[in-house]
Amino acid sequence: MLGRGVWSSVRQGLSRGLSRNVGGWASGEGRKVDIAGIYPPVTTPFTATAEVDYGKLEENLHKLGTFPFRGFVVQGSNGEFPFLTSSERLEVVSRVRQAMPKDKLLLAGSGCESTQATVEMTVSMAQVGADAAIVVTPCYYRGRMSSAALIHHYTKVADLSPVPVVLYSVPANTGLALPVDAVVTLSQHPNIVGIKDSGGDVTRMGLMVHKTRRQDFQVLAGSAGFLLASYAVGAVGGVCALANVLGAQVCQLERLCLTGQWEDAQKLQHRLIEPNTASGGVPQFCIEQVKEKSRDGMPVKSPAVLCRAILGSEAGRKMCVLRDTFVCVFYFILIFLKDFIYLFERENEIEREHERGEGPREKQTPC
Repeated sequence: MLGRGVWSSVRQGLSRGLSRNVGGWASGEGRKVDIAGIYPPVTTPFTATAEVDYGKLEENLHKLGTFPFRGFVVQGSNGEFPFLTSSERLEVVSRVRQAMPKDKLLLAGSGCESTQATVEMTVSMAQVGADAAIVVTPCYYRGRMSSAALIHHYTKVADLSPVPVVLYSVPANTGLALPVDAVVTLSQHPNIVGIKDSGGDVTRMGLMVHKTRRQDFQVLAGSAGFLLASYAVGAVGGVCALANVLGAQVCQLERLCLTGQWEDAQKLQHRLIEPNTASGGVPQFCIEQVKEKSRDGMPVKSPAVLCRAILGSEAGRKMCVLRDTFVCVFYFILIFLKDFIYLFERENEIEREHERGEGPREKQTPC
């Protein structure tokens, strides 16, 4: 059961969400919000003391606002939301809302491990300016996350959310892909408008498009690495980390696909594959590299604070490799020294036994 305070927040959020007038929102005819387009997943800059650098965040938004994006995704994987406090998550969304162009959509990541926490975070995100909530799959008990459990979770969240809900499947980070049958069922909910799929399985994305074709439901690719293929099977856009670095090129690829210029689109897609990989494309999310590659106009701090958690950076992974290598080498050195000492002591022992055995024979007199 949700507490009285949560219900009060829900009512306030509903009032705020229904009063907001954003281009592309559901009309009086009952259509859901249109989320088609390209979205950069905004990174979270930090200061040298690992505090959120809101000044740099606003600078980044002003730069990104010059591209024809449909909107921005905040507090997704590239925003490092697991490493932020609840108040930081909300403050980041609030600052982004204030800094971004008013005609852009703001999709805010509100996913938490429990249903109640997700509802509360979603309502709070709406109150600080989110136009829609992008909700990642709960995954800590992923062995219990059956289709039925996930349908129940998302249905409760969508029932109580004052803004539209976008499903978010990112198996590279959660170890859990939102099942297609669950997506099909959830697509029928009036407040669930689409899914961001970062798994990279284009066949699966095509199947979702096909099975939800009778619903007002849209599919977004989770990387520029398979954006062309996603458009080919019916996706309507993408949340692409590469858009933080090559925003114009990613938007150009979108235009080529939408206008049916597939040969030119293929050539551009080929050129974007390598920089996409370098910027943290699927299957690995190298957030530190996104920040590093987008340093022009998007200042980067020292490598120690590129990411709040060491596992979030390439430097951290290299440190782990060096640490493991050192441990292995040290272990083998210990084994070698142990064997060497054993053999040395054994040789001395044999020599002493030999000396003790030879001594009496030398003292014996012949008969």
